[in-house]
Amino acid sequence: MNSLLKFITCGSVDDGKSTLIGHMLYDAKLLFADQEQALELDSQMGSRGGAIDYSLLLDGLMAEREQGITIDVAYRYFTTEKRSFIVADTPGHEEYTRNMAVGASFADLAIILVDATHGVLVQTRRHTRICSMMGIQHFIFAVNKMDLIDFDENRFDKIARDIRQMMSEYDFASMKILPVSATEGDNITLKSDRMPWYRGTSLLTYLENINVATEEDDYAFTMPVQRVCRPDRTFRGFQGQIETGAIRIGDEITTLPSNEKAVVSRIIDAGRDVEASDRGHAVTISLDREVDVSRGCVLVKDTAPYVGTLFTAKLLWMDDTPLVAGKNYYLKLGTKMIPAVVMNISHKIDVNTGNEIPADTTYKNEIVQCDISVSDKIVYEKFKNNQALGSLILIDRVTNMTSACGVVLHSLRRSDNLTWQKLDVTREFRANQKGQTPATIWMTGLSGSGKSTVANALEKRLVSLGKHTMMLDGDNIRMGLNKNLGFKEADRIENIRRISEVSKLMNDAGLITITSFISPYQRDRRTARDIIGNESFLEVYISTPLEECERRDIKGLYRKARAGQIPNFTGISSPYEAPEHADVTVDTTNMSVDECVDKIIEALEARFGK
Repeated sequence: MNSLLKFITCGSVDDGKSTLIGHMLYDAKLLFADQEQALELDSQMGSRGGAIDYSLLLDGLMAEREQGITIDVAYRYFTTEKRSFIVADTPGHEEYTRNMAVGASFADLAIILVDATHGVLVQTRRHTRICSMMGIQHFIFAVNKMDLIDFDENRFDKIARDIRQMMSEYDFASMKILPVSATEGDNITLKSDRMPWYRGTSLLTYLENINVATEEDDYAFTMPVQRVCRPDRTFRGFQGQIETGAIRIGDEITTLPSNEKAVVSRIIDAGRDVEASDRGHAVTISLDREVDVSRGCVLVKDTAPYVGTLFTAKLLWMDDTPLVAGKNYYLKLGTKMIPAVVMNISHKIDVNTGNEIPADTTYKNEIVQCDISVSDKIVYEKFKNNQALGSLILIDRVTNMTSACGVVLHSLRRSDNLTWQKLDVTREFRANQKGQTPATIWMTGLSGSGKSTVANALEKRLVSLGKHTMMLDGDNIRMGLNKNLGFKEADRIENIRRISEVSKLMNDAGLITITSFISPYQRDRRTARDIIGNESFLEVYISTPLEECERRDIKGLYRKARAGQIPNFTGISSPYEAPEHADVTVDTTNMSVDECVDKIIEALEARFGK
């Protein structure tokens, strides 16, 4: 028997993906008796006038059956005399592209269906590009619904030419194009006598015999560490799945990113001691000496993946919220989860032509190339060299939704030439010299809420108490340091990032920094907290309502915004996301300035001392 084959069915909506797999299972007698009876009964109320609706075998959700479409990924395991299979039947609708990408991430082979009456469509091209991006090297194009075009050879040949032209830009190991009828069963499990001009094998026969094994480097061992196991003081082991290569007792390995070397003293595989283990096995490895290893580190032998903080990646954007440069996410790569920021967007990739399109914003289901920076050194590799260390996802830090999946294209070496310079005059020395605890008081609120007034009064109070301060006001900063930034989302994100870095430098100088910025987005304030450090960050929400701010309209900005003269104005044409858990909340509607300052000073003393 050949090895297990994991494959995906994809393509445009209503191309017959579920029907094709369902018919294959039915004709090959791979169903239990009760499943067959249930299918025949369910088909009585199906969309085929009582004839068997094979798609019902995989479309299990009620919404799928009602609409006649696939929404979620349906996994099905089956075995023939020659091979075992796991198939992921994925949706064709553009709305559910993210579900299709999940299915593609596990597969060795893709069956991409093409409707013979429509030919190659945009979604066909998108799914082909995603499959290639996910590392699939084996493709089958099933030109379906041949019965609707009277099994026309010329029409099939034209579609086959379009497919070959589309595939000319991709690297792949094998490609098969065959005509089928999913509803009638032609060329699914047996050769059809209605297409004598087709001389190839049936789909099932081809699947049973194709070899998708890859030639892995026998010597290049990599294992991302998932867990450090320490049941007692006598044992310390590193647990994870071996992604490439093999390992034996006595082998010298390198731990990354610490770059320490040690010798393997023990290997535990499936609960028992073994001399060696290889790719695909989940093992516990013990070393002959103590090394600096934790979850997210990687054990390697005879290979040298990248260790750094900057790289270029290709992403499939899956979030309803657009991507703009400067946004912060959690990046999951291997077993490592780490804060990351999309530094810039190089270009989008046209799903039809593959052409690069200049862009500064990316929307749902678009493919984009961008540079990503992470907060600390991680271990990664080009996806084409190591899929485990070259594939990633981005997770929204507020909603925890998966925003994108992607692959590493190459490293950006400029980060390797930078080294943090340690200073003899430290932050602690400057703080002791000034007799205070450095901190950043981050004031946020709508325009006209009273941020600058309260910040100014707070600074005067702190100075009168003998403190050393620096105030950063939104307008003042935009007239100098950030005068090149506008008010689009990307500019707002960069504005807050720069302010956060400046505030951190002020804190390093031993100063108490007071900032007065609208900073309307939760994620940007969270980024500011991360940059400055939670231990030094005090968020103050000036919660004055919009109606009161607009009534004051100190600068006349609300009037101009209402008249359409100021686009992207927070509270009118651009949203303000109020803090959910601010350290201090004050409302200048019913509190005097002195009362606001008293409350902030009280919070400062409770948090940082006098």
